Amino acid sequence: MMLKCQPTASHFIDGQYVEDTDGKLIECIYPATGEIIAKLHSATPKIIEMALSSAKLAQKSWAKLSGTERGRVLRKASDLIRERNHELSILETYDTGKPLQETLYVDATSGADALEYFGGLSGSITGEHIPLGEDWAYTKRIPIGVCLGIGAWNYPTQIACWKGAPALACGNSMIFKPSEMTPLCALKVAEILIEAGAPKGIYNVIQGYGDVGASLVSDRRVNKVSLTGSAETGKKVYASAAASMKHVTMELGGKSPLIIFDDADIENAVGGAMLANMYSTGQVCSNGTRVFVQSGIKKAFLKRFAERAAKIKIGDPMNEETQFGPMVSEKQRDIVMKYIAKGKAEGATLICGGNIIEGDGWFIEPTVFSDVTDNMTIAKEEIFGPVMSVFEFDNENEVIARANNTNLGLAGGVFTNDIKRAHRVVDELEAGTCFINSYNDAPVEAPFGGVKDSGVGRENSKAAIEHYSQLKTVYVRMGNVDSPY
Repeated sequence: MMLKCQPTASHFIDGQYVEDTDGKLIECIYPATGEIIAKLHSATPKIIEMALSSAKLAQKSWAKLSGTERGRVLRKASDLIRERNHELSILETYDTGKPLQETLYVDATSGADALEYFGGLSGSITGEHIPLGEDWAYTKRIPIGVCLGIGAWNYPTQIACWKGAPALACGNSMIFKPSEMTPLCALKVAEILIEAGAPKGIYNVIQGYGDVGASLVSDRRVNKVSLTGSAETGKKVYASAAASMKHVTMELGGKSPLIIFDDADIENAVGGAMLANMYSTGQVCSNGTRVFVQSGIKKAFLKRFAERAAKIKIGDPMNEETQFGPMVSEKQRDIVMKYIAKGKAEGATLICGGNIIEGDGWFIEPTVFSDVTDNMTIAKEEIFGPVMSVFEFDNENEVIARANNTNLGLAGGVFTNDIKRAHRVVDELEAGTCFINSYNDAPVEAPFGGVKDSGVGRENSKAAIEHYSQLKTVYVRMGNVDSPY
């Protein structure tokens, strides 16, 4: 099957597509049908060397350009992505299985937002002047060097841009390794950047399994590693990067709490919980999968959620009416089904869903458990699928303690009409990204990231500039050196 806009080879290095069929086979499978839509090859040592050498060479000249000049390229790339949003969204849907209703409005457009934002910010990356009597010092933000981006499979275009845009704005080069499950979209980002005027080698994309990522992380020419993935993977990559003192950004998993008080608007709370659990078939790292509902409205909340869940349009992701697509892979579907079985076995009450949808593709029903207790498996482990766990609580202090009873801390949310309580509660949540009367908003202007085992550093916003650049300090003496020797 050949798709419009489909990349023409496995890798994009030094401004062109490159193939090496000696690499291990990667089959790109359309999750809605199980059909193989592309065959790629994991990077061989030769491919890895080409990517590293190209990125190392390109970075020096790119860094010598002014921030405004670099920003012009990023903004042009943003315009090109917006012009081609429809075809890029189709590719993203085939790559991930996410409904076109989502990809048309969230994926490539979010990547374009990042390129536009950091393109505009690039010219304002400056240091400061520090007066010291007749002497003075100044600082400047300088590039880190070659950055490695390792992507997750759920938002391939977005993550490729979220990492690439600030890296390039700061004068770095980037090698990006997509997930082997969704390998196509990042190649188009690289292609568009070259078309927009980026130098050859400044943004290379190579495919591979974990061994390719490990090889890149341990290479001395890589100066920065940015990973989006699970906490387990993040710890391994972080440890490897630390061995050679590399800069790191880790955007990892979560088991995030969504707290709904009895004064909340039920429709809004249900809508927020829907977005926090069913959007992208539940395959979002920041999802609020532990939904704490105050006892006074629990029954009404569950009734209304089940009513709205029953109306979710499940089916062909290429139909713009479809709201809910398949899991990304058969393996991921099986993992989720095992968690559903554990939920039933450990005594949670199944409110709706819980079954595989028979037919082509890897579809699961939207699933909700109630009467979940804090020690159940589904309450403690990240599932990464359309499975919502509902907990009952009585008071504010109790729910805050329970919400924070996890090693993860990516996100958290609260629904209440008491604005004082809203701020009071989010102040107590041990999470890096919080929402009040909303959930899973991620504008490029706002920092995104977690605390505890959910990672270090931040994606997006001005904060990302600090993670893709480093400070150089210069002391200037205006008089004679006063030396005792």
